[in-house]
Amino acid sequence: MSRLIVVSNRVASTQKGNPAAGGLAIGVLDALKETGGVWFGWSGEITGEAAGQTQAPVIERQGNVTYATVGLSRRDYDQYYRGFSNATLWPTFHYRNDLSRYDRQEYAGYRRVNAMLARQLQALLEPDDIIWVHDYHLLPFAQCLRELGVKNPVGFFLHIPFPAPEVLRSVPPHEELVKAMCSYDVVGFQTEADRQAFVDYVERGHCHGSVDDAGVLHAWSRFLKVAAYPIGIYPDAIAQVAEQYTDRKPVRSLRDGMHGRKLIMSVDRLDYSKGLVERFQAFERLLLNAPDWHGRVSLVQVAPPTRSDVQTYQRIRQTLEGEAGRINGRFAQLNWTPIQYLNRKYERNLLMALFRQAHVGYVTPLRDGMNLVAKEYVAAQNPQDPGVLVLSQFAGAAGQLPGALVVNPFDLAQMAEALERALSMPLAERQARYTDMMALLRENNLSVWRDTFLADLRHVATASSATEKAVRRVDAQMLRSSLER
Repeated sequence: MSRLIVVSNRVASTQKGNPAAGGLAIGVLDALKETGGVWFGWSGEITGEAAGQTQAPVIERQGNVTYATVGLSRRDYDQYYRGFSNATLWPTFHYRNDLSRYDRQEYAGYRRVNAMLARQLQALLEPDDIIWVHDYHLLPFAQCLRELGVKNPVGFFLHIPFPAPEVLRSVPPHEELVKAMCSYDVVGFQTEADRQAFVDYVERGHCHGSVDDAGVLHAWSRFLKVAAYPIGIYPDAIAQVAEQYTDRKPVRSLRDGMHGRKLIMSVDRLDYSKGLVERFQAFERLLLNAPDWHGRVSLVQVAPPTRSDVQTYQRIRQTLEGEAGRINGRFAQLNWTPIQYLNRKYERNLLMALFRQAHVGYVTPLRDGMNLVAKEYVAAQNPQDPGVLVLSQFAGAAGQLPGALVVNPFDLAQMAEALERALSMPLAERQARYTDMMALLRENNLSVWRDTFLADLRHVATASSATEKAVRRVDAQMLRSSLER
């Protein structure tokens, strides 16, 4: 079987003994361990190299998986990562044009780093390798490989939303970016809506592309497969971990500290796309509208800091701390603090056990690609006494979790009503909703996401090989005919 090459902005920890945390890391590692291969990307280190230059990749091997990582110069980091990736693409792709800014030098740095990474990877490639590239940091990566003469099949998966064409056009080099994405052989999205937004741009834009019923897109003289591949989890593994960690000290402390109160729980990175401020305000609305819940329910929000060197993220942290303090000051009693806001990181297995204690999972991003926290909350529940998921309609997971109470995160009154309904929901209804969602999570687990995408990518490899052989046969026949004449 051909070797799998995974490319992502960051490579999961290799020698430090830290387990892979997110869906990308878990799914990628499973695929690599099955077939053997290479995981290539940025090490997370800032080096003293000049912009666009770096030393040869650091190679580490564990079993049949090779980890190849490179550092970035300070200028590359500032322009490629902090700049165009996270100050332009991230807010725009999450429909926050008001927070997006564009700088030509940062875009040039973004292209420069993609080209540098492509050169570094080229030296590691073998003819039969298939390449799977991940996320918005690497939109032009396949184009950079093609310019180097790389002909291997290359697939791309976008973990965040893809915006509607009119939103994307606020990014000045929008057409360059979409054209670059068409250098991939397979382009995958979390949801059908994201896929359709990409197709709409290509079909209605200046490129005059078209897509057939099989999802094959023709644009800029390229043919590529475009489809939705919703990422999943391993629900039974999460359920097992959640039960195993139930007696860990932090879990016991939380359970004992609740003194029989209902627990609403949220876990998110500290990011403006997650709707954290609106979430706090909707909880405040619950306390205003239903005073019987005073002293009987608490919201625990875990929000680890992220991108702390970006000013926008510093502001959201200050705003959230202010809202938590204001609401607690308004409603707190001597023996009750309505909101416990924890700006720190917890081990993933411990979080699964904390989810199991929560009567309500509160997942209300303003915009999200999938949001695996919603799926993890459901999987972590006690089947005999499950909690209820309150979920934003703008999370990709809303289309896969019909048992959730789906809300508009911009409607504070609707969210407050959903919280009250979730807190009061009868056991039989909770169990029925949980059972339906768990069946769907098992049916569409992480392996299905991974295997479906890679099957499509390998089909491209097989088709390309067959075409190449056919061309060689035709060339050989023409040569023989010429010699015979």
